[in-house]
Amino acid sequence: MADVTSQLQQLQNASATQRPEGYNNLLDSIIAKNEDLGSNLVAYVQSITSDNIGVISSRPLLTSFVTRFRTISDNDTKIEAGSQIVEILAPKVVSYEQQDTELKFALSDAFEIAEDYRGSAKVLQTILLESSQRSVQDDEKAKVWMRICRCYLEEEDPTNALTYLNKIKQIYHNITDQVTRLQFQLAQARISDSQRNFLDASAAYLAISNQTAIDEEERLRALSAAITCAILAPAGPLRGRQLGKLYKDDRAVDTPEHAILEKIFLDRILKPEEVQNFAAGLQEHQLAKTSDGSTVLDKAVLEHNVLAVSRIYANITFAALGALLGVNGERAEAYASGMIESNRLPGSIDQIAGIIHFNTKDGGRQTGTIDLRAWDVNVQGLAEEVEKAATLLQREEPEWYDRQQSQAV
Repeated sequence: MADVTSQLQQLQNASATQRPEGYNNLLDSIIAKNEDLGSNLVAYVQSITSDNIGVISSRPLLTSFVTRFRTISDNDTKIEAGSQIVEILAPKVVSYEQQDTELKFALSDAFEIAEDYRGSAKVLQTILLESSQRSVQDDEKAKVWMRICRCYLEEEDPTNALTYLNKIKQIYHNITDQVTRLQFQLAQARISDSQRNFLDASAAYLAISNQTAIDEEERLRALSAAITCAILAPAGPLRGRQLGKLYKDDRAVDTPEHAILEKIFLDRILKPEEVQNFAAGLQEHQLAKTSDGSTVLDKAVLEHNVLAVSRIYANITFAALGALLGVNGERAEAYASGMIESNRLPGSIDQIAGIIHFNTKDGGRQTGTIDLRAWDVNVQGLAEEVEKAATLLQREEPEWYDRQQSQAV
């Protein structure tokens, strides 16, 4: 360190023509020796940005330093030295705005390698995006804000992530970079998911799954997330419509959630083992406890099973409903009454008799003995099988087929 300090002092006193080569050679030596690297790098930047050197000479030296700084392999040193150098430049950031920005990008990269995403976000937040010294395009602003948003999402901090997502919303229509736009949509879905706005999250994931710019594997993963969120959403007509979109998607059969999606869409009662298998693939926030001590999944399954029971029974006692749901009668009544009050379950409750009466109409659709959704699926399947049989006959018995066609005409 003493040797480096001495050389820096000599360079500060050297002529303006000797300084650039001398400083660059010293930087090469500091990095090559790798002795007390962090302290030497900090001392180097203090020297090249001192008042003795002057801004005109300092800028190209600092630009070269940032380029070399990125190549340092010791990540801990980059974080330690980079954090100190950012503080050194802070009072002079107007003079070294471009170099300061590039250094902060390099430092945030180091934080992310160390999986300190909050540290990375805080560094990125200090980058000047409104400047009189340089023109910052909306695409560039969006990329920085998007990166901050993603860092906070990695830290399971949707509140701070939403702050930067809202900044992007203000300029979204000016963004031309397709990757940033896709990242924005994904962040929206993840934030809605984290905040348990599962229907919004499902719709966002489904939109992402239809983006042709994404490879097939990622699209299928997004569809899988859309199905998961729809299953976790509160039971009712809105959820039913979203489940319908997902069930009719030809790709749904390739997802692990297809079996449970089909049972929910067709209003069949879910068994405990099916729920356990589905729960094994959920994220931590999706298994969080609600105010009544149950998980989001527990509540979603109970509400779904209440709807499924309403398709089978015209009325049922609290105790019998509880037995079907695997809970006591009081809890079964509480869930059913909540769904009726929020217009997610057509029916009424006779508390004196302890009976729930289910209506036979749901939004104008008969739900008694015939389930029109299942009927539609069966009719479509039958039509497809008939078409396959006709094609097979035409190929195997063309003369007989032509004769039948002419007779039909």
